[in-house]
Amino acid sequence: MSKTVKLSIVSMKGLIYEGDVSFVVAHGAHGDLGITPGHTALLTSLLPGPVRVMTAESEDVYYVSGGIMEVQPYKVTLLADNAVRAADLDEAAAAQARSHAEQLMQEQHDEMNISKALEHLAHATAELRTLQQHKNRAGRG
Repeated sequence: MSKTVKLSIVSMKGLIYEGDVSFVVAHGAHGDLGITPGHTALLTSLLPGPVRVMTAESEDVYYVSGGIMEVQPYKVTLLADNAVRAADLDEAAAAQARSHAEQLMQEQHDEMNISKALEHLAHATAELRTLQQHKNRAGRG
């Protein structure tokens, strides 16, 4: 049995990551999913949040805005509208976006606007959570 699985992370902008990995953790609709080589096939939706990618040499964290993950025993594909390396996220912008979404929620009385504000809040919070995971991983020696 192989010790790696081929991972592709694809956004609307193109291929963000492709390589052999030993473990992937993504935030699925029903909780976090840990994928190892030989995992049973599945198709699931992803919620906004971090994706941890582990290889023999390193561990990286990516942010996906949600999307779809297809798992085959030796290939995993994540398709997202937006995907970016956690190191490339702007923490100040994410914190400002969260504050702005919280403010919009307090000011809105229309269900449609509240729903939109909640969506923005979810994305900003997920970006901040991704940054926190990245910082925690980088802090390891």
